[in-house]
Amino acid sequence: MSPTAAIKFVIDTGQDFHVQAVRENLQTLDAVLYTHGHADHVLGMDDLRSLSFKNPGGLPLYADDDTANVIERIFEYTFRKVDRYPTSARVTLHRTPTAAGTEIPLFGATFLRVPVTHGRNTIAGYRFGNAAYLTDMSDIPEESLPLLQDLDILVLDALRREPHPSHSHLAKSVELVEKIAPKRAFFTHISHDLDHDSINASLPAHIRLAHDGLKLTFEIAS
Repeated sequence: MSPTAAIKFVIDTGQDFHVQAVRENLQTLDAVLYTHGHADHVLGMDDLRSLSFKNPGGLPLYADDDTANVIERIFEYTFRKVDRYPTSARVTLHRTPTAAGTEIPLFGATFLRVPVTHGRNTIAGYRFGNAAYLTDMSDIPEESLPLLQDLDILVLDALRREPHPSHSHLAKSVELVEKIAPKRAFFTHISHDLDHDSINASLPAHIRLAHDGLKLTFEIAS
């Protein structure tokens, strides 16, 4: 598939994936990349079922070993070799290395694994073209910073005002944005404690809180 073709991929499939897919009128999907195996990032995998039926070769999923093991355990009926449920999602799970900068070539573009700290765990963020997506992170290791240079768009975690053991908080996320220096940044995984209007008014002009249905334009081809 050429980098100019219309491609559709998602990062993670949370428990509300079905609602999101209907809201966005998602009719086809080409791939899914997973950040980690927590419930709010994988439990919607079964809702890939109808989308996977439209993919002749099976819908490719990309995840590291820890995340793949969780997905296979929860959705055992999808991955079993014997007595497999006939209308299970037609997916192929690709296990990806955990090293910083691991390349996942897709659709003429290269997706880079950007390790981030999530409490005591290390999980995957992704860079694709001049954008990066770092959800559920409490910090960014030094080894990952070179992978985040010259970004047009950075999406990262900013859970609340107060520090949290496994998520970045508002002030820290602002500091990280200033350190990485993307052209624009959007905070995600935000709690109900952060009011959009008042927080946006207090942030620098190039930083905003993300919202459902947010649409951004950026270069993805390598």
